[in-house]
Amino acid sequence: MHLECVVNGPIETNTYFVVAGDEALVIDPAWEGEKLARDFAERHEGVRIAGIVCTHGHADHVGGVAGMRRVLGEECPFMLPADDMDMVAENIERQRAWGIETEHPGVPTRLLHEGDTVAVGDVAFTVIATPGHTPGGIVLYAEHPGATEGDERGVGAPIAFVGDTLFPGSHGRTDLAGGSEETILASLAKMARVLPPETTCFIGHGPSTTIARELAVNPFMQG
Repeated sequence: MHLECVVNGPIETNTYFVVAGDEALVIDPAWEGEKLARDFAERHEGVRIAGIVCTHGHADHVGGVAGMRRVLGEECPFMLPADDMDMVAENIERQRAWGIETEHPGVPTRLLHEGDTVAVGDVAFTVIATPGHTPGGIVLYAEHPGATEGDERGVGAPIAFVGDTLFPGSHGRTDLAGGSEETILASLAKMARVLPPETTCFIGHGPSTTIARELAVNPFMQG
Protein backbone atom coordinates (compact mmCIF):
# COMPACT_ATOMS: atom_id res chain seq x y z
CA MET A 1 0.00 0.00 0.00
CA HIS A 2 1.12 3.53 -0.81
CA LEU A 3 -0.23 6.66 0.86
CA GLU A 4 -0.10 10.24 -0.40
CA CYS A 5 -1.31 13.46 1.20
CA VAL A 6 -2.12 16.63 -0.73
CA VAL A 7 -2.81 19.75 1.35
CA ASN A 8 -5.30 21.92 -0.49
CA GLY A 9 -8.15 24.36 -0.11
CA PRO A 10 -8.56 27.60 1.85
CA ILE A 11 -8.46 25.79 5.21
CA GLU A 12 -5.47 23.60 4.29
CA THR A 13 -7.31 20.30 4.39
CA ASN A 14 -5.43 17.03 4.03
CA THR A 15 -6.66 15.08 1.02
CA TYR A 16 -5.41 11.49 1.11
CA PHE A 17 -4.84 9.01 -1.71
CA VAL A 18 -4.61 5.36 -0.65
CA VAL A 19 -3.09 3.31 -3.48
CA ALA A 20 -3.34 -0.46 -3.31
CA GLY A 21 -2.25 -2.30 -6.43
CA ASP A 22 -3.92 -0.74 -9.43
CA GLU A 23 -6.69 0.95 -7.42
CA ALA A 24 -6.86 4.09 -5.29
CA LEU A 25 -9.25 5.51 -2.73
CA VAL A 26 -9.53 9.28 -2.24
CA ILE A 27 -10.34 10.50 1.26
CA ASP A 28 -11.63 14.05 1.82
CA PRO A 29 -11.02 15.79 -1.52
CA ALA A 30 -11.14 19.33 -0.26
CA TRP A 31 -10.80 21.64 -3.22
CA GLU A 32 -10.06 21.81 -6.96
CA GLY A 33 -11.26 18.28 -7.57
CA GLU A 34 -10.49 18.33 -11.28
CA LYS A 35 -6.87 19.24 -10.58
CA LEU A 36 -6.63 16.58 -7.86
CA ALA A 37 -7.83 13.90 -10.27
CA ARG A 38 -5.63 14.97 -13.18
CA ASP A 39 -2.50 15.41 -11.07
CA PHE A 40 -3.01 11.95 -9.56
CA ALA A 41 -3.40 10.42 -13.02
CA GLU A 42 -0.10 11.97 -14.09
CA ARG A 43 1.66 10.56 -11.04
CA HIS A 44 0.09 7.09 -11.27
CA GLU A 45 -0.47 5.93 -14.81
CA GLY A 46 -2.62 2.82 -14.87
CA VAL A 47 -4.07 3.30 -11.37
CA ARG A 48 -7.85 3.66 -11.24
CA ILE A 49 -9.53 5.78 -8.58
CA ALA A 50 -12.11 3.32 -7.29
CA GLY A 51 -13.96 5.59 -4.91
CA ILE A 52 -14.17 8.85 -2.97
CA VAL A 53 -14.92 8.88 0.77
CA CYS A 54 -15.56 11.90 2.97
CA THR A 55 -15.06 11.48 6.71
CA HIS A 56 -17.74 14.10 7.37
CA GLY A 57 -19.92 16.58 5.55
CA HIS A 58 -18.15 19.90 6.11
CA ALA A 59 -17.54 21.94 2.98
CA ASP A 60 -13.75 21.82 3.33
CA HIS A 61 -13.86 18.02 3.15
CA VAL A 62 -16.34 17.56 0.30
CA GLY A 63 -15.51 20.55 -1.91
CA GLY A 64 -13.49 18.60 -4.47
CA VAL A 65 -15.92 15.72 -4.96
CA ALA A 66 -17.92 17.15 -7.87
CA GLY A 67 -14.81 18.21 -9.78
CA MET A 68 -13.16 14.83 -9.34
CA ARG A 69 -16.25 13.04 -10.63
CA ARG A 70 -16.38 15.28 -13.69
CA VAL A 71 -12.93 13.96 -14.58
CA LEU A 72 -13.38 10.38 -13.38
CA GLY A 73 -16.99 9.91 -14.44
CA GLU A 74 -20.18 9.88 -12.39
CA GLU A 75 -19.81 6.11 -12.03
CA CYS A 76 -16.96 6.73 -9.57
CA PRO A 77 -18.56 6.01 -6.17
CA PHE A 78 -18.94 8.90 -3.73
CA MET A 79 -19.40 7.80 -0.10
CA LEU A 80 -20.57 9.99 2.79
CA PRO A 81 -21.61 9.23 6.39
CA ALA A 82 -25.36 8.79 6.46
CA ASP A 83 -25.89 11.11 9.43
CA ASP A 84 -24.18 14.00 7.64
CA MET A 85 -26.31 13.80 4.51
CA ASP A 86 -28.66 16.60 5.60
CA MET A 87 -26.00 19.09 6.75
CA VAL A 88 -23.82 19.41 3.64
CA ALA A 89 -25.76 22.18 1.88
CA GLU A 90 -26.16 24.17 5.10
CA ASN A 91 -22.45 24.03 5.86
CA ILE A 92 -21.57 25.14 2.34
CA GLU A 93 -23.81 28.16 2.87
CA ARG A 94 -22.15 28.91 6.22
CA GLN A 95 -18.69 28.87 4.67
CA ARG A 96 -19.92 31.05 1.82
CA ALA A 97 -20.69 33.65 4.49
CA TRP A 98 -17.00 33.44 5.45
CA GLY A 99 -16.04 34.19 1.84
CA ILE A 100 -15.35 30.56 0.89
CA GLU A 101 -17.14 29.32 -2.23
CA THR A 102 -17.54 25.55 -2.34
CA GLU A 103 -19.21 23.39 -4.97
CA HIS A 104 -21.90 21.02 -3.72
CA PRO A 105 -20.64 17.41 -4.01
CA GLY A 106 -23.90 16.02 -5.33
CA VAL A 107 -25.87 13.01 -4.14
CA PRO A 108 -23.76 10.22 -2.60
CA THR A 109 -23.86 6.83 -4.28
CA ARG A 110 -23.41 5.15 -0.90
CA LEU A 111 -24.20 6.23 2.65
CA LEU A 112 -21.88 4.85 5.31
CA HIS A 113 -22.80 3.46 8.72
CA GLU A 114 -20.97 1.96 11.69
CA GLY A 115 -19.40 -1.37 10.76
CA ASP A 116 -19.49 -0.89 7.00
CA THR A 117 -16.42 -1.82 4.95
CA VAL A 118 -14.76 0.30 2.28
CA ALA A 119 -12.27 -1.65 0.16
CA VAL A 120 -9.49 -0.57 -2.19
CA GLY A 121 -7.34 -3.25 -3.78
CA ASP A 122 -6.61 -5.76 -1.04
CA VAL A 123 -7.01 -3.22 1.79
CA ALA A 124 -10.29 -3.07 3.72
CA PHE A 125 -11.27 -0.13 5.92
CA THR A 126 -13.86 -0.50 8.66
CA VAL A 127 -16.18 2.44 9.29
CA ILE A 128 -16.25 3.56 12.92
CA ALA A 129 -18.86 6.14 13.87
CA THR A 130 -17.26 9.06 15.73
CA PRO A 131 -19.82 11.89 15.95
CA GLY A 132 -19.22 15.13 17.81
CA HIS A 133 -17.50 17.37 15.27
CA THR A 134 -20.49 16.64 13.05
CA PRO A 135 -23.43 14.28 13.67
CA GLY A 136 -22.08 11.68 11.24
CA GLY A 137 -18.30 11.91 11.52
CA ILE A 138 -16.47 8.64 10.90
CA VAL A 139 -13.05 7.05 11.21
CA LEU A 140 -11.78 4.71 8.49
CA TYR A 141 -9.66 1.99 10.13
CA ALA A 142 -7.49 -0.70 8.54
CA GLU A 143 -5.95 -3.25 10.89
CA HIS A 144 -3.54 -4.74 8.34
CA PRO A 145 -3.07 -2.20 5.55
CA GLY A 146 0.40 -3.25 4.45
CA ALA A 147 3.41 -0.96 4.47
CA THR A 148 3.00 2.74 3.74
CA GLU A 149 5.70 4.83 2.11
CA GLY A 150 8.35 5.74 4.64
CA ASP A 151 6.88 3.34 7.20
CA GLU A 152 9.73 1.54 8.95
CA ARG A 153 7.40 -0.57 11.09
CA GLY A 154 6.71 -2.98 8.25
CA VAL A 155 3.59 -4.68 7.02
CA GLY A 156 0.62 -4.79 9.35
CA ALA A 157 0.87 -1.48 11.26
CA PRO A 158 -2.74 -0.30 11.66
CA ILE A 159 -3.84 3.06 10.29
CA ALA A 160 -6.90 5.26 10.72
CA PHE A 161 -8.18 8.29 8.85
CA VAL A 162 -9.86 10.30 11.58
CA GLY A 163 -11.12 13.42 9.81
CA ASP A 164 -11.58 16.28 12.26
CA THR A 165 -12.51 14.13 15.27
CA LEU A 166 -8.97 13.97 16.67
CA PHE A 167 -6.10 16.45 16.52
CA PRO A 168 -2.69 16.06 18.17
CA GLY A 169 -3.27 17.04 21.78
CA SER A 170 -6.83 18.13 21.11
CA HIS A 171 -10.02 17.41 19.15
CA GLY A 172 -12.10 18.98 16.40
CA ARG A 173 -14.35 21.98 16.87
CA THR A 174 -17.71 21.41 18.51
CA ASP A 175 -19.05 24.96 18.28
CA LEU A 176 -20.30 24.58 14.70
CA ALA A 177 -23.84 23.49 13.82
CA GLY A 178 -24.33 19.84 14.77
CA GLY A 179 -21.27 19.74 17.01
CA SER A 180 -21.31 18.44 20.57
CA GLU A 181 -18.53 18.50 23.15
CA GLU A 182 -20.07 15.66 25.14
CA THR A 183 -20.46 13.54 22.01
CA ILE A 184 -16.94 14.09 20.70
CA LEU A 185 -15.47 13.17 24.09
CA ALA A 186 -17.43 9.92 23.93
CA SER A 187 -16.06 9.34 20.42
CA LEU A 188 -12.49 9.90 21.60
CA ALA A 189 -13.06 7.42 24.42
CA LYS A 190 -14.40 4.95 21.87
CA MET A 191 -11.29 5.40 19.70
CA ALA A 192 -9.10 4.76 22.75
CA ARG A 193 -10.99 1.51 23.37
CA VAL A 194 -11.17 0.09 19.87
CA LEU A 195 -7.99 1.31 18.15
CA PRO A 196 -4.65 -0.31 19.09
CA PRO A 197 -2.06 2.06 20.60
CA GLU A 198 0.23 1.60 17.59
CA THR A 199 -2.43 2.92 15.20
CA THR A 200 -1.21 5.87 13.12
CA CYS A 201 -3.97 8.46 12.84
CA PHE A 202 -4.07 10.60 9.71
CA ILE A 203 -5.71 13.90 10.57
CA GLY A 204 -7.98 16.18 8.59
CA HIS A 205 -5.65 19.15 9.05
CA GLY A 206 -2.01 19.09 10.08
CA PRO A 207 0.37 16.29 11.06
CA SER A 208 -0.42 12.68 11.91
CA THR A 209 -0.23 11.17 15.37
CA THR A 210 -0.69 7.81 17.08
CA ILE A 211 -3.21 6.56 19.59
CA ALA A 212 -0.37 5.82 22.02
CA ARG A 213 0.85 9.41 21.83
CA GLU A 214 -2.62 10.83 22.33
CA LEU A 215 -3.28 8.56 25.32
CA ALA A 216 -0.08 9.95 26.83
CA VAL A 217 -0.44 13.67 26.10
CA ASN A 218 -3.99 14.49 24.97
CA PRO A 219 -6.09 15.58 27.98
CA PHE A 220 -9.29 14.80 26.08
CA MET A 221 -8.31 11.14 25.75
CA GLN A 222 -7.00 10.58 29.26
CA GLY A 223 -9.05 9.06 32.04
